Amino acid sequence: MSGKKQAKPSANKTWAKMYKYRGFYLMFLPVFVFAVIFFYAPMLGVRYAFTNYNGIRKPDIIWFENFQRMFSMKNFWSAFVNTIQISIVKLLLTTFAAVVIAILLNEIGNLLFKKVVQTIIYLPHFMSWVVTASVFSLILSPSSSGLVNSFLLNIGVIKSSNEMIYFLGDSRWWRPAYYIINIWKETGWQTVIFMATLAGINTDLYEAASIDGAGRWGKMWYITFPQLKNTILTVIILNLAKVMNLFESAFVLQNDATLDVSNVLETYIYYQTFNSGAIPNYGYTTAVGLFKSLVGCVLVLVCNHWSKKVREGRGIV
Repeated sequence: MSGKKQAKPSANKTWAKMYKYRGFYLMFLPVFVFAVIFFYAPMLGVRYAFTNYNGIRKPDIIWFENFQRMFSMKNFWSAFVNTIQISIVKLLLTTFAAVVIAILLNEIGNLLFKKVVQTIIYLPHFMSWVVTASVFSLILSPSSSGLVNSFLLNIGVIKSSNEMIYFLGDSRWWRPAYYIINIWKETGWQTVIFMATLAGINTDLYEAASIDGAGRWGKMWYITFPQLKNTILTVIILNLAKVMNLFESAFVLQNDATLDVSNVLETYIYYQTFNSGAIPNYGYTTAVGLFKSLVGCVLVLVCNHWSKKVREGRGIV
């Protein structure tokens, strides 16, 4: 009885507080509705992963047959391995490039010049992947109009137009080209985090190092890098949780000639759904998407565990 008597005033207090801040709840309502419609309601479609469903006839429950088919498909495992490899290499390269550029920007003494350089390297982030792919398709084109191939021809690396390299159409060159394009597009924006860390370093440390006779490289090695270490680890850990979410950048740059090295899980789902040449089996593609989400969930939990160790108990979820 005493528990019920205590719960009623507490409930009244809660409702009174909600009424007091009703304006904030009203502002939150559109966001809540959006989240329910576009994030939670589609989760009901997970049930199709256990059915044989093509959108025409009534779904037939087949339980785990879609998963058995998925695990027996060579193309699926190729896309899975490609997703892991491309995402992790891209993450490491862009993080390394962002750290280097952030340190170089931090060393610029002229404030105006520093801001101009920052603005220039930030701009590619705001360019859509479709435009980026179009621009680099021209730059890397295996013809006289291709800037890279023309340069290689002029300096004698390639002897004739017949030897021009099709960077985005050759399996040997697709991934290096993809990584370079990603570094160009995303590195500038990632430097924001590292620049913020560098701005927070106590200048007394650099002054003390100067008194002890340390030069510029000595200050960078013994002060700057150690101060950036936790931020670098945090950025890598946070982004590891998103390695399975790779679609747009790979999709706009790949073609039939490079699918063996460029096809990732999300593009695999897309092709199985829309380009399979037959009536799509939504049950199978839903099963692939569910598997991808489960792997992503495991990565989030693992990264959350690592984050608590690196960030002194603070996780990402």
